[in-house]
Amino acid sequence: MTKIIALVTGGTGGIGTEVCRELHSQDRKVIAVCLPEEKIQAERWLKEMRGEGIDTDIVTADVSSFESCEQMVSQVKERFGNIEILVNCAGVTRDKTLQKMDHNQWKAVINTNLDSLFNVTRNVVQDMVDKGFGRVVNISSVNGQKGQYGQTNYSAAKAGVHGFTMALAQEVAARGVTVNTISPGYVDTRMTAAIPTEIKDQIVTTIPLGRMAQPVEIAQAVGFFCLEKTAYITGANLPVNGGMYMS
Repeated sequence: MTKIIALVTGGTGGIGTEVCRELHSQDRKVIAVCLPEEKIQAERWLKEMRGEGIDTDIVTADVSSFESCEQMVSQVKERFGNIEILVNCAGVTRDKTLQKMDHNQWKAVINTNLDSLFNVTRNVVQDMVDKGFGRVVNISSVNGQKGQYGQTNYSAAKAGVHGFTMALAQEVAARGVTVNTISPGYVDTRMTAAIPTEIKDQIVTTIPLGRMAQPVEIAQAVGFFCLEKTAYITGANLPVNGGMYMS
């Protein structure tokens, strides 16, 4: 039986790696997307993953570029087949208060965190519709729900992620394709490791569960939305934030 092909943007990152492991546990063929300039590091990552027995591969693309994503999806389809699960996980931060933020810092975050949803999803969704099955999971953030000081760019992009989810979910629901959002809180990754310790300690005091999430906890939520048996859930946003923001 041919395995379902799952594509994970930002797949070699902290959350992305655990998403790849989770989808492998569902017997998917997993393809991780990394930036072209990160290919050497990604090849080391691939060797480690295969050493764990995980059936994965890597492809390169700049998810902020539609043309790059178009070429990447074409390569995946040629090598492996049509993509039936897509996890839009790529993301960056460029934190500054709006008064100090320059246009490049704004655009870098919007292009990578929001435009990428269109750039990748637009190139795979028609095949899902044609087959009558597909799963799209978009990674947003608690800060897209509540906002965050110094993150007008990030909060705006991540709020837009769920708007994209709800609209696309309505467009493709009748064809067996579901589109959902995960909104993590603070996760113990390289990105949050760069936060000064005193600020991290302050953040943890605002989390009712008293700790940051582990990447595997986000990945398990992603995996839930990718199951065949969750076909009746679409347009939903699942917060995984330790109670930091409740709605």
